[in-house]
Amino acid sequence: MAHANMNNFLPSGGFFDNWFILFEQISPYALADVGIGISIGVSVLGAAWGIFTTGSSLVGAAIKAPRIRSKNLISVIFCEAVAIYGVIIAIILSTKMGTPEDYPQNTDADCSSLHLVKPHWPSLPGQGAGCQGTLYMKNLLFAAYAIFNSGLTVGFSNLFCGVCVGITGSGCALADAQNGALFVKILIIEIFGSALGLFGVIVGIIMSSPAYIR
Repeated sequence: MAHANMNNFLPSGGFFDNWFILFEQISPYALADVGIGISIGVSVLGAAWGIFTTGSSLVGAAIKAPRIRSKNLISVIFCEAVAIYGVIIAIILSTKMGTPEDYPQNTDADCSSLHLVKPHWPSLPGQGAGCQGTLYMKNLLFAAYAIFNSGLTVGFSNLFCGVCVGITGSGCALADAQNGALFVKILIIEIFGSALGLFGVIVGIIMSSPAYIR
């Protein structure tokens, strides 16, 4: 009983000590779809956060200094680019997944021969019985985890990028309202901040490049 209090119950009635074991119970298709959703959803969250931050400062400062309205819109454009990064990666990841209805019924005896099973993907012999741990399932899980982690990387990189660009753009608008000579100097800092999202996009593309759910 003491052991039961220190662990968590599995649906089967057993125990586990690590929450990550729950990922093994998630369908690879669902895991890949969650990664795609995180890529676009969290990126849009970062873009919205940045636009809200820099836009409110820009509108407020423009009341006293109307000259800053046009050129400081570039900060809003930088924030919007963060959402575009997420859209691009979400489209790329979506093309790596096939539709189950597009594949014929699999009649192979087992899942061990990848070159025999792959043409019938994702239809599994015996509805997947005995396929866990085979080369086929390892490739399927690898693709699902790669797509999921790629979406996670891109989404959170763009989230922090949007926050960074938004706060910097807010400071740029306020500083430009006081001293126009500061605009270009702070804009350079803002450009470096916007590059943070590109780093996540590059790594996300490399992570997902060998992954195909076909």
